[in-house]
Amino acid sequence: MTTLAVIPARFGSTRLPGKALLEIGGMPLVVRVLRQVQRCRSVDRVLVAVDDERIASVVDAWGGEALMTPRDLKSGGDRVAHVARSFPEAEIVLNVQVDDPLVGPDMVDPLVAALTERPDVRLALLVKEIERAEEIDNPNIVKAVFSPAGEALYFSRSPIPYSRNEGGRWYKHIGPYAYRRDLLLAFSDLPQTPLEKTESLEMLRLLEGGETILVVPVGRDTIEIDTADDVAALERYLTEKGDDLR
Repeated sequence: MTTLAVIPARFGSTRLPGKALLEIGGMPLVVRVLRQVQRCRSVDRVLVAVDDERIASVVDAWGGEALMTPRDLKSGGDRVAHVARSFPEAEIVLNVQVDDPLVGPDMVDPLVAALTERPDVRLALLVKEIERAEEIDNPNIVKAVFSPAGEALYFSRSPIPYSRNEGGRWYKHIGPYAYRRDLLLAFSDLPQTPLEKTESLEMLRLLEGGETILVVPVGRDTIEIDTADDVAALERYLTEKGDDLR
C-alpha cells in the first residue's frame, strides 16, 4: 500500500495574507506542517501543493518537495485531487491542512490504520470530544455524531446531539482527511446535495450519497491558524509545551 500526504498551501488568505509563510517559533508555518507529517510512519511520500513560487522556494529550501498547481482551483481538496491524479500508485491520499501545525503521527497514523482495517470504506477523519462549552454552540465548530462502530451519522454546525437529558457528550471534527484515491478523484464531480447546501459542509454530500465515513477519536486538540490571535496561541503553546521540531 502506498500512502501519499498532500499539504495544499496557497499564498492568498483573506485574514492572514501569505499565511503559509508566517514564521512561528523560527520556522515557516508550511514547514512546520511538512515536518510533522514527515514524522508519520504510515506516510510514504509528502508533497506540498502550492500556487506560488514563493512557497515552493521555501519548501525546497527546507528540504521538502513542492508541486505547482493551478491558482484557480476552488478549494484545498481540489488542489489535493489535482496532485493525486499524477500518482496512480497511491491507494490512500491524505489531505493535511497547512493551517494545522500541531498535526502529528498520533493523528495521521490512526487514520491510515482505520482505512487499512476497513477496505470497504473510502474516507476516514478525526473527531475530538468537546471540552469547552462555548464550542458546542459555535457554528464554526463542526459537530459530529457517529455509531458505536465508528461510522459517521451526521455532521452539523448546530449542537448535536440535542441535550434533552444530562450526561451528553459532543464531538467536533478536526484535522486531516484520509481518502482512498478513487473517492477523492470522484468527489469534486459529485453534485451538491440539499443538506450540504443547507449546512455548507462537503462531507454531507458523501453521507447523502450513501458513503460510509469512519471517524477516529483522538485525545488532544489542535490550534488552527486563521488569525493573529491563533498565531499568539500557538507561540504560547510551544513555549509551555516545548517545540518537538526544534
